[in-house]
Amino acid sequence: QVQLVESGGGVVQAGGSLTLSCTTSGFTEEYGIGWFRQAPGNGRERVSCIDFTDGRTYHEDFAKGRFTVARDSAKNTVYLQMNNLKPGDTAIYICAAPRRYSGYGCLAGSYVYSYWGQGTQVTVSS
Repeated sequence: QVQLVESGGGVVQAGGSLTLSCTTSGFTEEYGIGWFRQAPGNGRERVSCIDFTDGRTYHEDFAKGRFTVARDSAKNTVYLQMNNLKPGDTAIYICAAPRRYSGYGCLAGSYVYSYWGQGTQVTVSS
């Protein structure tokens, strides 16, 4: 049974930091992990991702220079380190895993991501 579980969300002041965790289980193959977020009234948007095939990480523009992604394969966990958080970062953060290999790696469209966690709330106060 495939499962992804996020943790680490919370409330922080603007400029603060949070590290989110995405722990996976039940996979026979793992290609990467994507981090997405959704705020009230907004659609789901990509944040960052890590491609397991080569370890490369990618970030949307709003996350570049502030967010990093790291993997601890022994713990089946991917971390999203978020620094210099802004109120606009307030959202539910969700990790997801693709169901198959994609030539686009972890940058594949969200339709390639078949497995999703429950999300963890990040609230950034002013």
